[in-house]
Amino acid sequence: MEKKSEWKLIASEQLLKDHWIDVRSEIWEKPDGTIIKPFYKYGFPDYATALAITKEGKVVLEKVFRQGVGFTCIELPGGCIDPTDDSITDAMARELLEETGYRFEKIEWLGKISPNPTTNNNFMQMFLATGGEFDPDQPLDVEEEVEVLLVSIDELIDLIQSQQFLQSMQLSTLFFALQKLGRIIVK
Repeated sequence: MEKKSEWKLIASEQLLKDHWIDVRSEIWEKPDGTIIKPFYKYGFPDYATALAITKEGKVVLEKVFRQGVGFTCIELPGGCIDPTDDSITDAMARELLEETGYRFEKIEWLGKISPNPTTNNNFMQMFLATGGEFDPDQPLDVEEEVEVLLVSIDELIDLIQSQQFLQSMQLSTLFFALQKLGRIIVK
């Protein structure tokens, strides 16, 4: 990442704020003195997503309805990092358990990326979770109505190649996780 620019924030007005979003109208001054206004910044919580693999070698996916696009999507497990989470890894473990009922022996951080650095201030934390075991006593999150799917790595790759993942950010997690697993070779 490059060093911070010499742009100066002149003013920031909050237009909307609740638990999920913080929308601001800002005025910025460029190094040459040009004023940029209004500039809208969207604040969202950071979130985490994981390529999660069970002890049997199955990939844990979710089928969930997404109101924004009006479709049921195939996705990786994940969700927002809560202020009560001790760490981003703890947040990922919590989301995996709440949404899928699986506990994992190892949850490895792969990095972070921005959904849209032009307007958004949040990051997606990427993970590879391995050694998953289903906990039949774990109540699942009923708010999202998640259907858990178990597929092989080859079936996962087929889903990727046939463009079944609509959530573009999760493709980054898939790329880094599959690279870590040796399924993608980058020179």
